[in-house]
Amino acid sequence: MAHPAMSGYGTTAGDDPLQTAVWRLRSRACWADAAALLEPRTASAALQRASLLVERCLYTEQGWAEAEDALRTAEALAQSDDERGAAACERGQLAYASTLLAVRDRADEARAALGRAAALIAPGAPGRALLDFRRGLLAENLAHSPQSARAAYRRAHAGATAQDDPLLLSFTWRHLAGLALREGELAEARHGFGESLRIREELGYLVGTAPALASLADAETEPEASRLRAEAGRLFRLLGGVPTWLADQLTPPAATA
Repeated sequence: MAHPAMSGYGTTAGDDPLQTAVWRLRSRACWADAAALLEPRTASAALQRASLLVERCLYTEQGWAEAEDALRTAEALAQSDDERGAAACERGQLAYASTLLAVRDRADEARAALGRAAALIAPGAPGRALLDFRRGLLAENLAHSPQSARAAYRRAHAGATAQDDPLLLSFTWRHLAGLALREGELAEARHGFGESLRIREELGYLVGTAPALASLADAETEPEASRLRAEAGRLFRLLGGVPTWLADQLTPPAATA
């Protein structure tokens, strides 16, 4: 299952107190509460609020109408190419989530929105790494093109490294590791999944830690795999069953008669 990513504002000491509060709520799966702290009076605040509500959709499969409303506000307030590109990137992510979770097929809208974002966000701009990552998600999960996905993830990984965006790095590590696991490259997969988990634990990104544990378990042997899945299950229950799609991955195989 794919994840969204967003710059980890509020994750380091000395950050704006508002951003720190938003991050703490977001990392604990309280997206609506985090969004409520942001007044969408500027393009920046409206975009961040929309990003939070789009992320909630992917993790909970709920809140689609609120995310759409927030996106329309962000699109209306956007003035620069970077702002319009960021809004298009969020619209592409929402359409992708809707398609991936079988809510409604919006694959064409997702491709068009991310293509529009690519035309607006210049290479090397702050939002380009996130855009590259999301284009990788489309390539992997909708177009079923692992080669294109790997190229996009690597561009995103390089961009996140250059911009010192550890949260996005946790996503690129995890998805590159997933492709490695699919190809039977266990050592590479373990390394990538391990790096993703390490970063998320260091950031306190609790809602993303259970998926990271479950992914690493897929690349490990017993008894370590079972230990990791048990820990993932504990966190999953602690957060009230979020992300919803992780339930199937954590359910043990049915016993045979």
